[in-house]
Amino acid sequence: MPRYILAVILLLSGLVLGWIIRWFYAKFQLTSVEQKAARLSKEAIKEAEAKKKELLLETKDQLLKERQQQERETRERRSELQRLERRLLQKEENLEGKQLELENNRKQLTNREEKLSLREKKLTAEEEKWLSELERIAGMRSDEAKQIIMDSMINDARHDAQVSVNKIEQEAQLKAEKLARDVIITSIQRIATDVSSEITISSVSLPSDEMKGRIIGREGRNIRTLETLTGVDVIIDDTPEAVVISCFDPVRKEIAKIALGRLIQDGRIHPARIEEVVQKVTKELSKTILEEGEKILFDLGIHNMSQESIKVLGRLYFRTSYGQNVLYHSKEVAILSGMIAAEVGADREIAKRGGLLHDIGKGVETESDATHAEMGAEMAKKLGEDPRVINSILSHHNDVEPSCIESVIVQIADAISAARPGARRETLNNYVKRLENLERISESYEGVDKAYAIQAGRELRILVNYEAVSDERAKELAKDIAKRIEAEMRYPGRIKVTIIRETRVVEYAR
Repeated sequence: MPRYILAVILLLSGLVLGWIIRWFYAKFQLTSVEQKAARLSKEAIKEAEAKKKELLLETKDQLLKERQQQERETRERRSELQRLERRLLQKEENLEGKQLELENNRKQLTNREEKLSLREKKLTAEEEKWLSELERIAGMRSDEAKQIIMDSMINDARHDAQVSVNKIEQEAQLKAEKLARDVIITSIQRIATDVSSEITISSVSLPSDEMKGRIIGREGRNIRTLETLTGVDVIIDDTPEAVVISCFDPVRKEIAKIALGRLIQDGRIHPARIEEVVQKVTKELSKTILEEGEKILFDLGIHNMSQESIKVLGRLYFRTSYGQNVLYHSKEVAILSGMIAAEVGADREIAKRGGLLHDIGKGVETESDATHAEMGAEMAKKLGEDPRVINSILSHHNDVEPSCIESVIVQIADAISAARPGARRETLNNYVKRLENLERISESYEGVDKAYAIQAGRELRILVNYEAVSDERAKELAKDIAKRIEAEMRYPGRIKVTIIRETRVVEYAR
């Protein structure tokens, strides 16, 4: 055989032998794995059965515990229900007992009501019998007797009340008058101002009557220019060596007065010169107004005042009220207000500020129909003044009620300044008319015999009929007359109303 065939045979034999050996080895390995798997399966089965038995035991124990817990809770609920049942039975028994008791009480009350009803009928019959007997004896009905008794009790109560009120008012008035007198006298004694104030005149003296023609000018152009620039009326009449200036605005009147005086001194009177002088005087007067306002503030020690307020205050220098300079009057009211506030323990600065600004509305340039108190309060409100100062301005003529003691103090100081002797003047006709109105108002009341206005109209003495007016009625009458005077009349200061009631017994010896 050739060698390569032998080699092929040997190779194939080796391959077959190797495959056989590998097959036997694989089969051996497979048998070993199957045996191991069977062993593991048996062990897993045994372990699962053990776990199963253990879980069954735990489940049985848990079920047993839960059953015991439920049995215990059931026993507790049963005992609680039994206890509640016993309480309900006890309450039911108590309610039944109370119900029986209430029934008994109701029966007793019914019996008592029947007895009371019978007794009430008997008493009513007896009362009617006695009332009839009393009416027969007294000769009047029961309602008439009740009315007489009630009227008597009401009259007695009114009399006692009026007596008590009069007594209390007298005691309070004595104390209040003494304290007020001390405060006011102390304040008046401390102030030192001129009684009479400067009065702004409205006439200009001329060196000669020839100057009137020069003032009028050719075809009246000079006087028209002066009137147009100043807003005044220049009256040239037969008055020797005098020209009258008429204007409601005191500042314009003062400008015209000064300008005309300078033109007369200069001698050059023509429209251009008049315009130049009027402009110059207007600037000077504006400066004077500011200086007067600042001077008053410096004298009073009041600060934090706006320029507008100072200018309006300065304008008061050229205004008068019943002949009294309004700026000096305001200064005096401020001083008095500060003194009185210091005496009674009020806010001194607020009182002084309210006293100074109480008439500031008189210096406001406006065409409004509001009162000077309303205009002054509106201006103070815009300038951020204290509400107490605003109330002092509004209430100093009782347009509104005072809301603080400082407002009352300003009222008092205003009355003191205006009522001082010589402080103000008024025309004779107005004075006589005021006295007549005072007497007329007093004599219009029933029971007044005669009324006399004395002390320049500051006191009213009224004589009454003692038979028509009692002492209590006299007190009421004085109050009524005072209130009516306050409502119907305007007057400086205050008016004292005095009622005089006297009993006169006259006999004749024959």
